[in-house]
Amino acid sequence: MTSDASALARTPQPPYWAVVFTSLRTLADEPGYARTAERMVELARRQVGYLGHESARDERGLGITVSYWESLDAIERWRTDQEHLEAQRLGRERWYACFRLRVCRVEREHGCEAPSRASTSR
Repeated sequence: MTSDASALARTPQPPYWAVVFTSLRTLADEPGYARTAERMVELARRQVGYLGHESARDERGLGITVSYWESLDAIERWRTDQEHLEAQRLGRERWYACFRLRVCRVEREHGCEAPSRASTSR
């Protein structure tokens, strides 16, 4: 388990938007899925209005990816990107047994970061 806070997306002060993509993977075409997922992260990072993302998947194939965006317009541009549309098609046809996509406005945010062990142990 990592305690590196850099694994969390750095987001601005709210409000901003979150797209929550929850999915259950099939066993089909793991190499193709991995390549496409990596490419989608690379492509999303180039989108105007992209703020970051966080993602996890368990051993059963249940995954949650949350991407953060400045606006609904930015989300719409990402949704309709031609390469992303092709990945969506492949996801529906090959890679996901089921999925849900939710778009949410982030109104509030708070958190903490534990002090590093190196600075607290003497």
